Parts: sequence; C-alpha cells; structure tokens
Amino acid sequence: MPEYGFKKVLSLDEYASYFKDIDPVAQYKMWRTKEALYCSSHLEESVPRYDVYLDRVRAAFVVSDPVDWGRDIQVLCDILRSGGIPGWKNGNQPPLYFAADDLEYQAAFPSQRLGMGAFRNALESIFNRIHHSTLEYVSFGKPNPFVFKNSEALLAEFRPSQYDDHVTNSGCSHSHGFRTLYMIGDNPLVDVKGAQQAGHPWFSILTRTGVFKGKDNHKEFPADMVVDTVEEAVDFILKREGTF
Repeated sequence: MPEYGFKKVLSLDEYASYFKDIDPVAQYKMWRTKEALYCSSHLEESVPRYDVYLDRVRAAFVVSDPVDWGRDIQVLCDILRSGGIPGWKNGNQPPLYFAADDLEYQAAFPSQRLGMGAFRNALESIFNRIHHSTLEYVSFGKPNPFVFKNSEALLAEFRPSQYDDHVTNSGCSHSHGFRTLYMIGDNPLVDVKGAQQAGHPWFSILTRTGVFKGKDNHKEFPADMVVDTVEEAVDFILKREGTF
C-alpha cells in the first residue's frame, strides 16, 4: 500500500496483534504456520509503529483473500462500528474498499473456491446484524465498469501516436478510438457481466477453463463468443482482426 501513496499502513495481522484478546480463540489456531507464529510473537513484544490506541483507522482496504475469516471479520467489525478504534463506542464508519468481488473462483481443487466477494458478503451480513447502520463499502474489482474504463485509458497511453493520427483523420468518435477491446474470462458473473456493463468497445469471450464449464452460453450473462480454451479465444481474435 505505501507504493500507492499511503503514509501510515498496517496489515490486519500486525494491527490485531496490538490488541490483547481481540481474537478470543487465537490460542486454538494451531494451523498457523511457524513463520506466522514467529512474526506474531515478535509483534506482541514490540511497540506499535503508530499509536493504534488513539489514532483512528482512516480507511480499510481488502486487497486479497483473507486467510483467517473469523478473526478478520471480528477485527473489521470492531474498526468499522467504533469509528476507527476497536473497543470504543460507536462512531462514524471509516471508508471500506474491496479490490475484487468474485464470489467464487477456480483454483487447483476440482470445485470452485470462495473468493473475496464471499468474504464481503459474510462481513456485510454480520455487520448489518450487530450494528444500527448498514455497511458502506466500495468495490473496485470486476464487474465494476470502472475497471474496464480504466483499462481503456491505460491501453490508450500505450497506443502508437501514428494510430492517434489515423483516428483523428478518420473522424472516429469511439471511446479512446478503439474499435474493439476483448475481455477473455471464465466467470460470467464478473468477466462477461463487466464487459456488458462497460459497453462499447468491449467484446466478451467466455472460456470453459475455470468457473464456467457449460455446454451452451451462460443464460443470465451470455458472452459474445464461447470457446473451450484461451488459445481458441486468441486464435479467434487474430482471425477476426485479420492478423492471422
């Protein structure tokens, strides 16, 4: 997070370690690795880098799948409903941001695994039951159209200047001058839905390489094209664009 300009950053692991008994079942979690236990024991003996008992948490960012859901939900609820300092009385909720909202994803295990979207659902459900106000949050991951529009802007920065001249001379009014941008993904609920919400110039290609394994197109969020593999998707794009 410091590389994004934030000056005071603490991981949830480190932050929780400074509050005694914030996780009442921590002593029974023997599944934690030796490295994690070593770091945790040293953190408990050290002085906090910041005054966590007086400085309110200004914002919370969930940027990867949590390992310890129980502890993380507990600590986040403490932070969010107290106004930024666990153990204090209710206060205004600090901003909460999620980097992705995938409910499930395909990993090495045959069936799909719960993703960051599932964690968000769990946190939201519990928070709304124990707090008088509903959880407020912003999710920047797919299918948020912001992700796709931001990708367009970044791609435009790498586009050759000669192409800009061609677009200007041809009078093209498309967003950033792109005729087509391809979204290749295996999850209809985030990849295809996101491309559909973003609209032109996005063209969605759904692969049967992960979450989606259906014979036909997805009913709720049908893609523009369905293929078995990413290689097939790339071949389709090259042929369609006349470069193969």
